Amino acid sequence: MPWALPSIMSSADSLLRDLGYKVGRTIGEGTYSKVKVATSKKYRGSVAIKVLDQRLAPPDVVSKFLPRELAILRGIRHPHVVHVFEFIEVNNGLHFIVMELCGTDLLQLVQQAGRVAAPHARRLFGQIVSAVRYLHEHHLVHRDLKCENVLLTDNHCVKLTDFGFGRKTQGYPEMCTTYCGSAAYAPPEVLLGIPYDPKKYDIWSLGVVLYVMVTGCMPFDDSNISKLPNIQQRGVVYPASVPVEDKCQSLIKELLHFSPQERPDISVVSKNSWLWKT
Repeated sequence: MPWALPSIMSSADSLLRDLGYKVGRTIGEGTYSKVKVATSKKYRGSVAIKVLDQRLAPPDVVSKFLPRELAILRGIRHPHVVHVFEFIEVNNGLHFIVMELCGTDLLQLVQQAGRVAAPHARRLFGQIVSAVRYLHEHHLVHRDLKCENVLLTDNHCVKLTDFGFGRKTQGYPEMCTTYCGSAAYAPPEVLLGIPYDPKKYDIWSLGVVLYVMVTGCMPFDDSNISKLPNIQQRGVVYPASVPVEDKCQSLIKELLHFSPQERPDISVVSKNSWLWKT
């Protein structure tokens, strides 16, 4: 029903006003959710409020993905993971997640700048790696790492967001079978429908993110998903007009290794010499 989401979101705005929030513009939108800017006397400055309606969501989202996302967000604290101030659940199926507001995201930065210069890319990618290391060390995985989910504050501090496909891992390696995330950032084993190590999924996605940052391009042509694993197996090619440091290329090659067993763990990535170049 195309009218359902606007109608429900109008009701959400009214509820938020009753809770003391002054609701502003919409800055993000999904099938069953919106992200709005708001202000409140509770918090200094503006906040972002993610509004989810489980009545519009598929059953697996309601029973599995949404509870996981809420549990993860309640339990994590890291300077490079978006901070949640408050969770509000009302009895009509609406959930409000009140979070810190960021000015932009990594995709917008790349689109505006063409690509991210090496020193800046090194700093931002180091912050992303720090956040992912925190998650993996706490037996959590993201499974949807992409440039759009790397928020940036006004002073370009990374804030990882959107844990809709995140989950707890119970051992090593714990294999997953759920096809999730974005195909352009997904590793070959996920695209091929093979049970996969979710931590190595995150490692592959980091490789795609880093390639996008330093080149301004996607590493693989994803216009035909069925052909994508074969393209991934051939490895990346760099645009002739874009110089990329050898050490950075070497790191990307490790992250985008076709075989998940050959990809480094996040602790190894965090010690890579390119990240610590001065």
